[in-house]
Amino acid sequence: MGRVTTRDPDVSSVAVLRVARKADIDGVMALASAGGSGLTNLPPDRAMLVNRIGASERAIADVEAREAGAAIMLVVERHSRIVAVSGIFPRVGAEWPFYSYRLTRQANRSPAVGRLKAQTLLNLVNDFDGEAEIGMLFVDPAMRGGALGALAARGRYLFIAAHRDWFGRRVMAELRGWQDSDGNSPVWEAIGRHFYDMDFQEADRTGALTGNQFIADLGPRYPLYLSLLPAAAQAALGRPHDDGRPAFDMLMAEGFQAGDYVDIFDGGPTVVADIDAVRTVRDARQVAMAGVAAGGVKSLVAVGSGADFRVARGEVDADGRIDPALADALGLKPDDQMLVVAA
Repeated sequence: MGRVTTRDPDVSSVAVLRVARKADIDGVMALASAGGSGLTNLPPDRAMLVNRIGASERAIADVEAREAGAAIMLVVERHSRIVAVSGIFPRVGAEWPFYSYRLTRQANRSPAVGRLKAQTLLNLVNDFDGEAEIGMLFVDPAMRGGALGALAARGRYLFIAAHRDWFGRRVMAELRGWQDSDGNSPVWEAIGRHFYDMDFQEADRTGALTGNQFIADLGPRYPLYLSLLPAAAQAALGRPHDDGRPAFDMLMAEGFQAGDYVDIFDGGPTVVADIDAVRTVRDARQVAMAGVAAGGVKSLVAVGSGADFRVARGEVDADGRIDPALADALGLKPDDQMLVVAA
């Protein structure tokens, strides 16, 4: 991916996505606290976040850590502040099976009554074991609306493109399920409460601190008929949380598919795509930096690899010349290699 000058990664006003490091703990903790308990992969627990950043650093450096399921944490820094975070799990289902509900259709016909009846079933499956997952996306609420979410989200795909041999064929994402104005999950009330004897908020906190394995351990073992669930739960299945709608829309724009899988916890949509068909991965191209110049196409530019990987947004022209602020933010010099995709 070319060389990158060793320097302060945020000497300009340009936001830079990079790999998280231990010194980021205060900024990451502040974001996790702003997100509350609903962010399962970003719990507001300092000790756990320290461990996750350490695991991310190991995953960057060691293939065995990646194969064991450690997540790679990325942060967006602007004006020396951590303003967003996102993550990639190179391989899910490594330590424990990864569970989802798959929606299937079963049709039965009775000649005796001349009737054909179809049912939709929720089946507990491990279809994503060994695949990659993206998650952990959160932007400082005070900084939303400035393209930081797109940088944090799409920067993950550029990381995957730059390290393609680290990942398998598919990538998936789970989104938080819909909740009512009181914070209750209709899917949890219809299914989870009957198996775990706790309310949704307690289950949410437990999942954030220990993971959702307990859901699979104690949950239903047989297919569930959708028609037997209350109407509110049926309507909520596959519907993202209102706060997660922008993230869902970005996933759809990248070519992810929804509808076949939902989360076993709150029924949120689980979306999936072939990695090589993801728009950012498919359209990214290698370009040699030819110099600096104003003007060009708004682009995301990735440089470096491993712990030196960085992404920023700026203008790139057809000849590989980039705007000065972008060159400054990424420490680029002529002939350095860049991975470029339209913003």
